[in-house]
Amino acid sequence: MSLNLVDADFFLEENKFKQYCTEFLQYSQRIGDDWQWRSIKDSTDGYMIKTHFLLKNRSISSGRVDIVNDEPTFLCVEEDLDDSQEAGVSEVSEVIRYEYHVLYSCSYQAPVLYFRASFLNGKPLTLDEIWKSVHECYRDRLWQGPWDMITQQEHPLLGQPFFELHPCRTNEFMSSILSNLHKQNKHTNYIISWLSIVGPVVGLHLPLSYAKANLEETSDYEQKYGFG
Repeated sequence: MSLNLVDADFFLEENKFKQYCTEFLQYSQRIGDDWQWRSIKDSTDGYMIKTHFLLKNRSISSGRVDIVNDEPTFLCVEEDLDDSQEAGVSEVSEVIRYEYHVLYSCSYQAPVLYFRASFLNGKPLTLDEIWKSVHECYRDRLWQGPWDMITQQEHPLLGQPFFELHPCRTNEFMSSILSNLHKQNKHTNYIISWLSIVGPVVGLHLPLSYAKANLEETSDYEQKYGFG
């Protein structure tokens, strides 16, 4: 399913959110990116989840992670590390486990990115540590918008403390992006476009394979309906 924007402002309905998530998960399965859907027991609610590990700040023996200009450098480590692997990595680097959740907000009619982060010993990162982990270029923009800021909130489905990238201006910046695509007769998966923008702020980078899959779908749509 691809987006066909008509209105000046775009508010995502929950059923469309789930359809975009289904499509996104199919892409993820195709490229081995490990996103999953978690359902809530005795409820129609659910969310997408992905867990990965980041190496921070120190060089490792393989030379894959280095300090560059005294700036923290991160490397994504494939989920799941077993105990021996985690022990080996933690001897030479600071490892942080990130867990990302994509939920639907009925209040904002938009997707919301929740996440939590902890060291291998289980100690969670504080809000201050989360802010310090955000790259400077994103930190400046967080204060100015469109993402507003990172806050600590209760997970609406799990009732546990999570960090949230506030969605109050999601519809504003997504409407602008999707409107431009619509003018070019381009069609896109909302979740891919949205997550490509907000994810990197908190260390979540979508592989370029998603963009390729999105382009392939756009091409198929254009051939079917005579665009392009």
